[in-house]
Amino acid sequence: MPIQKAIALNEPELPSQRTICVLVKAWPRVSTTFVAQELVGLEEQGLHLWLASLSPGEPHRHSLHDRLQAPVHYLPEPWRSPLRVLRAWKQLRGTAGYRRALSMFLEDQKQETLKRRAVRRVHFWQSLALVAEMPRHIGLFYAHFILGAGSIGRYASAITGLPFAASAHAKDIWTTPDWDKRDKLAAMRWCATCTTPGAEKLRQLTDDPDKVKLIYHGLSFSLFPPDQPVRPPRDGSRKADPVRLLSVGRAVEKKGLDVLLNALASLPPDLSWHLDHVGGGPLLAKLQAHARSLGLEDRIEWHGVETRAVVVERYRSCDLFVLPSREGSDGDRDGLPNVLMEAQSQGLACLSTRFSAIPELIEDGVTGILVPPADVEALTTALERLIRQADLREALGEAGFHRVRSAFQAEAGIAEIAALLRGTMAEQANSPQPGIS
Repeated sequence: MPIQKAIALNEPELPSQRTICVLVKAWPRVSTTFVAQELVGLEEQGLHLWLASLSPGEPHRHSLHDRLQAPVHYLPEPWRSPLRVLRAWKQLRGTAGYRRALSMFLEDQKQETLKRRAVRRVHFWQSLALVAEMPRHIGLFYAHFILGAGSIGRYASAITGLPFAASAHAKDIWTTPDWDKRDKLAAMRWCATCTTPGAEKLRQLTDDPDKVKLIYHGLSFSLFPPDQPVRPPRDGSRKADPVRLLSVGRAVEKKGLDVLLNALASLPPDLSWHLDHVGGGPLLAKLQAHARSLGLEDRIEWHGVETRAVVVERYRSCDLFVLPSREGSDGDRDGLPNVLMEAQSQGLACLSTRFSAIPELIEDGVTGILVPPADVEALTTALERLIRQADLREALGEAGFHRVRSAFQAEAGIAEIAALLRGTMAEQANSPQPGIS
């Protein structure tokens, strides 16, 4: 079966350049706006994208999501769309590519935990639907996160003979089993990641460490106000004018929000502060109950998920940003949290932890304050110091403002990713490919 017949669907004409199939967990997703930022930037670099989303997105959107021109194709959940999966299987089952992917899948199932085998089956079926339903001019599979999206990209690459690349970030690096990462890295032409610890971990798992590229995702500062706002010199001495604390992040263990609540409860009772938290997440109700048990409910507002415009306004109106990141019990951890860069882009002083890649952004005592992760006493001491000293907050905020804008511009990283994508497709165009016949 020729490759064009195998994957051609409803594309009337072949465009002048190949299209990149970008695999994402969900679209849109407000907790991964750095992905949307990159994809919009790649389109601005002249690349053609086609998104394949493993699951439906969230009801909330940022303006970045609306700027993306690429069509979005939602892959079927087998139990909800069995006919789509069956049609794909019938179309591909007699091909050499299908047999290659099936062999990979069966080997993966032997190594998977019992709990993960059902998820792996879903990803295999979704890879068949992807190949059967994608446009005929796809030239490359590019996965954001190497968990589910990486599995589908690897199987689809085996079926079609098209190249496979990925960007790995945080949870996917630290919670994916090493055997799975090794197999996926072996199948990839290259893998980008945005932190030094992540890059070092991945390089240990491949015979070709040069294929792991350290590329900071940074921020596209054109999306943020360019000035550093003037903040009043609040010092926690006036109950009517408390120091405004802000934390933005999903209510999950790795964000350390329980540590923050315990530290806030340990502050002197006469110190005046108020915390705004932005974000949803599975632990939100539990954290709210914990705050009530500590007697903090009158000092905290839980805003849930908010639009980028509202969050940016909070960065500009608050006095101190706090993100006590730590390692979760399942090994999950932050990489380089986007929210720290966003806060610094608005001149907001940041208090975080000496953990993961955060010290790559924040120099302790210069562009922010870092404390050991999960250390309530150290966090309490730093909070009290920063609440009382408005001049220190101002100095840290200004230093962070200049550093992040000079060293973490998204455009440089996006240009590097675009060059890798173009180079991979150019190499593929000049070499034979096995196809799926």
